[in-house]
Amino acid sequence: MSSETPILDDTAPLDLRLSDDELESTREHIVAFIRSVADDAGAEGAVLGLSGGIDSTLTAHLAVEALGKDGLHGLVMPSSVNTETNMSDAERVAEMLEIPYDVVEIQPIAEKFFDAFPEAADDRMATGNVYVRTRAVLGYFVANHKGRVVLGTGNRSEAMTGYFTKYGDQAVDCNPIGNLYKQQVRQLADHVGVPEDLVMKTPSAEMWLEQTDEEEMGITYDILDAILALHVDGPLSTAATARHLDVTEAQIETVEKLVAQSAHKRSMPPAPEALDL
Repeated sequence: MSSETPILDDTAPLDLRLSDDELESTREHIVAFIRSVADDAGAEGAVLGLSGGIDSTLTAHLAVEALGKDGLHGLVMPSSVNTETNMSDAERVAEMLEIPYDVVEIQPIAEKFFDAFPEAADDRMATGNVYVRTRAVLGYFVANHKGRVVLGTGNRSEAMTGYFTKYGDQAVDCNPIGNLYKQQVRQLADHVGVPEDLVMKTPSAEMWLEQTDEEEMGITYDILDAILALHVDGPLSTAATARHLDVTEAQIETVEKLVAQSAHKRSMPPAPEALDL
């Protein structure tokens, strides 16, 4: 791990950093997983949407190690709500890794949906999800054509709280970094050589202009990770978690609510129980 990069602020309520040995084991484990997914599918490689954010950037680095430069095809899919900086970062990652990539403007595609049902065109959440789902369709369109699998970029913090679009950014074949909390994503990214400015970049799903993940969720990732690790994934009660982390019970309730309300996103679509006919 780079000694220059402040991966975790000293004021974070819980240090979830991995040791150097754990980092290397995690890297090797994920690389082997990506290779196995592609091999098991009989795929020629993988397709990955590049956003310029830390999750897709880390996934890209690990995928290149697993599949080689020609084994990963990047897609940069800007819309009117994406910043020029993020799209430039996405292309920078592709060029830094020397992988083939395409830039596909999705605004004209999304506009067809808005024109088809104009009464929803001013609904920020609905239109934001159109952008995300359009990228998912394009990802599979390219992957089907090239005989490849689609890699996701979801981490554990987002998966547990439902901070993703159903049938959108989680419409993928696998999530290589899906067991890592956001703190650990930043740390592993630093470990594999992701540039510091991308490691420490403010997370944003960019579903609308000036959106940030933490503002929308109403909690910082450091606090979210800590509550997930000790209370949701761990054994501590609400009161014990609040005492141990020096957080409020209201913050814990926020996380509990996010987890509970998003349970349907982590399950297959339900069907009624079969009748005993």
